[in-house]
Amino acid sequence: MNKKLMVGNWKMNGSLAANESLIKALLAGLSAPACQVALCVPAVYLAQCQALLADSVIELGAQDVSEHETGAFTGEISAAMLREFGLRYVLVGHSERRQYHSESDAVVAAKAQRALACGMTPIVCVGETSAEREAGQTEEVVKRQLAAVIHANGHCISEMVLAYEPIWAIGTGKTASPEQAQQVHALLRAQLEAASKQADRVHILYGGSMNAANAAQLLAQPDIDGGLVGGASLKALDFLSMMASVR
Repeated sequence: MNKKLMVGNWKMNGSLAANESLIKALLAGLSAPACQVALCVPAVYLAQCQALLADSVIELGAQDVSEHETGAFTGEISAAMLREFGLRYVLVGHSERRQYHSESDAVVAAKAQRALACGMTPIVCVGETSAEREAGQTEEVVKRQLAAVIHANGHCISEMVLAYEPIWAIGTGKTASPEQAQQVHALLRAQLEAASKQADRVHILYGGSMNAANAAQLLAQPDIDGGLVGGASLKALDFLSMMASVR
């Protein structure tokens, strides 16, 4: 396994002034990070962030990509378009996309396929709702979500990143305990290993209210290879503190 990977997901936040201030603060505090770092920013800010991050230790990512290659899909952004901004990563299947835009497992798999075809690394998100966890369906849900992506992209598994984001812990202040998170990460690692003997090359990130206070304990788990960080990534000191906790 390479270094751990910390990914900031800005969600629908930012402005030209705020973005510049945040990125400059991050770069000033990241002379030699112990982990890989990426920022997934709103599409309208890709050009600005590409310029600010040029020749830096921080990689650039997008928050979504179209399942379609080209055509009459107003408002959609294709993988080829994103690639022109020099992106390394793109989020696919984030719980907010699944919930608010009704993205199915098949759509998520197709988006991952588009990203891979254009030389980008999809960060495939999986996770269960509170009701699903309480019903004892966590394993069934996350395995089903990952299986769809493996089925469509099995030969490229080692070129992806996986992110476990328990939906009940996103933006709620709740966090899966290190033991709960590790249990699901180990399950996902085993599923990847069964499909490809290169599971050890796949980063599996935790994304559920990770912050400066709990990052060290979560990142110490054997199958947690980094974090997909929401709100805390918008605060330079907090995000820098989280990256400093990587060992």
